[in-house]
Amino acid sequence: MINYLESLSQRVMAGQTERRRFLELSGTVLGGIAVGTTVTAAERTDRFIVETRGGRMPEDLEVVHEMPGVGLVVVKGSESELKRSKAVADYAPDIEIELIDPEIDADAPTPEAASAGDEPLYPLQWDKQSQNIPEAHDVTQGDGTRVAIIDSGVSASHPDLDVNRDLSRNFTGDGEGAGVPAGGDHGTHVAGIAAASDNEKGIIGSAPETDLVDCRVFSSDPGASFADILAAIVYSANIEADAENLSLGAYPISRKGNGGFYGKVLNSTMTYANKEGTLLTIAAGNDSADLQHDKNLISLPNEGAQACSVAATGPIGFEWGDEGLEEPFVSPAFYTNYGTNAITVAAPGGDVDLDVYPANGSDQDLVLSTVPGDYGYKAGTSMAAPQVAGAAALVKSENPDYNANQVESVLKRTAEVPEDYDKAYYGAGVINPAEAVRD
Repeated sequence: MINYLESLSQRVMAGQTERRRFLELSGTVLGGIAVGTTVTAAERTDRFIVETRGGRMPEDLEVVHEMPGVGLVVVKGSESELKRSKAVADYAPDIEIELIDPEIDADAPTPEAASAGDEPLYPLQWDKQSQNIPEAHDVTQGDGTRVAIIDSGVSASHPDLDVNRDLSRNFTGDGEGAGVPAGGDHGTHVAGIAAASDNEKGIIGSAPETDLVDCRVFSSDPGASFADILAAIVYSANIEADAENLSLGAYPISRKGNGGFYGKVLNSTMTYANKEGTLLTIAAGNDSADLQHDKNLISLPNEGAQACSVAATGPIGFEWGDEGLEEPFVSPAFYTNYGTNAITVAAPGGDVDLDVYPANGSDQDLVLSTVPGDYGYKAGTSMAAPQVAGAAALVKSENPDYNANQVESVLKRTAEVPEDYDKAYYGAGVINPAEAVRD
């Protein structure tokens, strides 16, 4: 259904160049919803999300996706056919939302020969440095775990990514496959953050030994459907993924009308995944919105049941500021959504000083990761969520008997809210993978 991804240019407007640092004691926040973020959801007339009656399959309709375990199917057909079917308890049209491509991104240097076993681009990975990822890797690199990337596709030919092509799936129906050499730009970047290999070829991911699965829900049209995402969530749980990363979403969605149905089926799907042991790490969104005080609006899927909703942090001045960092790694990114009960944890997502970007090397405040055939910088809560998915894989690797709630509990317990910052931007705090694997 989707995408808030990192359409940051929509949020570059008067008043948003102000840094997002707020003293908790003062209670100062930037409230409201940024201009230009209204989601235009096109309801399909030929495809529906169906809640079945007693688990019965609607035999008189073409089934696009079965979702074993949740009592839902996606079907093609007319609304009149749905109303005649005795197997249909409730339904709503599937939704198509246009994919908004990233606006804040940049090319990265071509890696040179590695030395002493270090990844050649690690010095540019402030996100991994700030999380003490090498220290976490002294304990585990995520072996014995599985992470599913529900996104635009992962480039399986990238030398820094090891994709499980047998388990990868394409949910769009466009026939272009999944776990393919081309992959998607956004999904490949997300995958590298979570799981880029420890192979002396470029960057390092948080959990380089995890089993990486590509679940493609964005087609080259571009666009994604809510139904495809629901199906990917269920599939990933059924293949025993320990974490599913969803760097996607839609906001604002009304809680009324069909919004109530969409919330209901999303909650049942995510609850099922959680019960199967899968942690859902989901981008909180890039609308600079206070999700706690937005009345009858909802952000999906990060406000769904059992979601681990991730806000973004980022520095200003990493390796380009004249006097070091103007803002630390843990400061809230200017675009991130927030809200006391809407955010689970925060993680590095990148930031920019809009007064100077893209000059003066300021793209180094973004997050460096893999893109098809190369490396590149991007920023967004899209980049923050896979940091948590990778950290979850590390915790699960050390604690194979933990369920999803226990993994999340460790990540929250070892996270910390930075001093003098508003908790609304952090939930439990900024994740600390090195501490989490020793908890």
